[in-house]
Amino acid sequence: MDENYQTYLNRAMRLILPETYRSQVQHLQESPKFQRDPASGHKPAPFPGYTIATPPGNEDTKNVGLHESLTQYQQQLLHKLGSDLFVPVPPESFHLTVADLIWDSAFRDASQEKPGFEGQLQEQIATIFRQSHPMSEGKPLQFQALGLMVMPRAIAVCLAPTDEHSYDRALKLRRAIFQNSDLIGLGIEQQYYFTPHITLGYFGTIPSPEALVTLGDSFVQLNQQWLEQEPQAFWVDRAELRKFDDMTHYYREPDWAIFEF
Repeated sequence: MDENYQTYLNRAMRLILPETYRSQVQHLQESPKFQRDPASGHKPAPFPGYTIATPPGNEDTKNVGLHESLTQYQQQLLHKLGSDLFVPVPPESFHLTVADLIWDSAFRDASQEKPGFEGQLQEQIATIFRQSHPMSEGKPLQFQALGLMVMPRAIAVCLAPTDEHSYDRALKLRRAIFQNSDLIGLGIEQQYYFTPHITLGYFGTIPSPEALVTLGDSFVQLNQQWLEQEPQAFWVDRAELRKFDDMTHYYREPDWAIFEF
């Protein structure tokens, strides 16, 4: 299902074009992952599930410089867009998703309908990672921060692999996960193309249609700094099984599976 390297690069470059921002703002939606609280602003809504991801920001010692840049950039977004529109996630949660597994209602249903579901999921991911060990090369994948990425319900920084080999190694692990018949039997299937990114926050209250034109121009301006600076690297040396209860915290137990690239 995933694209080849050149097709992904072409798509990623289109995501950071001015005309893309100006078109995308017409399709913004309030994210259900946060709920409005009249007294204290937006609060994370329950949204449980599992993912395969890089270590989150507070645990990622490989990319301290980029995480600092992303934290500063997140504050620029908040200042420019306002807290009603932009709901930031904690910088400690910044991560790259290698493979979405299961979330929200699908996770709730599986947990209720399949006794021992979580244990089976954890064991199956551990088995897949063990079987995938021959793919490990002992060197990290290299990505770079490409620019601002506006999705219907979220804002992120888009990442691009710096070489085809890094991209293909990520896809091989994704195929090992999503084509595993036992995992499919648990109700887990691939639903998205691989679009490497780090989510910075979600959309809250969407402004009036008249204000959306100005918002598109704001995104063009906010992306300018990524175009003017030297690309910043994002190194991926491992992928981990992580659980989340909402979109602000991704955690794991010490014995959960890890794949070393």
